[in-house]
Amino acid sequence: MSVSIEKNYRDNEALRASFNKLAENTFGLNFENWYQNGFWKDNYIPYSVVIDGEVVSNVSVNACNMNYKGKEVKLIQLGTVMTKEDQRGKGYSRMLMEEVMKDYEGKVDGMYLWGNDSVIDFYPKFGFKEAKEYQYSKEVEQTGQDKTTKVPMNNKQDFDKMVEILATRSQNSRMYMVGNTGLYMFYLSQFMTENVFYIADCDSYAIAELEDDTLILHTIIGDAGVDEVIKSFGAQVKRVVLCFTPNETQGFEENEVHEEDSTFFVQGRFFEENKDARFMFQAITHA
Repeated sequence: MSVSIEKNYRDNEALRASFNKLAENTFGLNFENWYQNGFWKDNYIPYSVVIDGEVVSNVSVNACNMNYKGKEVKLIQLGTVMTKEDQRGKGYSRMLMEEVMKDYEGKVDGMYLWGNDSVIDFYPKFGFKEAKEYQYSKEVEQTGQDKTTKVPMNNKQDFDKMVEILATRSQNSRMYMVGNTGLYMFYLSQFMTENVFYIADCDSYAIAELEDDTLILHTIIGDAGVDEVIKSFGAQVKRVVLCFTPNETQGFEENEVHEEDSTFFVQGRFFEENKDARFMFQAITHA
């Protein structure tokens, strides 16, 4: 039996197929379209235990550099943590975490992840601490027509324009990801194609859902102001929930984020220095 740790093998067709099979069985996810569309970049690095050519356990590293209050912070996010059912309990996740820590600890400004309740005692063994995120919402009264245009996100032209704005424009957010268009496009080219709205007046995109009179605003791609974007959805909107932290929080209600079966873990100097800061990572950048 051949057991090895393989990293960053996205162009290895056999290993990528095995990785996709495990991800599909574990999460119902498949990364193949993302790869074929050219969005799987160097930012997403699987660390996998491979037995006789089969991926049986994985922890993925996402290079998620963030613009925080105008300064770039070098962070990594861990995700796609999975082990084949008949290979659990053999210490493979620990082995992979040790490898990740060896490669990154002390070399980035911080690391973070979301873990489910079954592993709440696992990550602290690697220096991670539980942390809080804060979400902002408000009631609104507005008039006017809906000025947004739904973008189907089903062709190269849509993809290219989105990537260009992501790559070249700042965002009106206290914390947003930079240098990783691939992770944004993981969502926008697959699971959120129905949630992309273009606002011509400010040449920006809103990634959003409308539930009755509530606008759930996942993020703004482009430099449009938050209130400007909210207003562009028209009189139907009575309440707004943000899935990112706006630059200006005045007028918004602040609530601690509570997500079922999910705990936010952090480690590193960025989180130590900002332990009292009240922000949330854009939901659309969760890996």
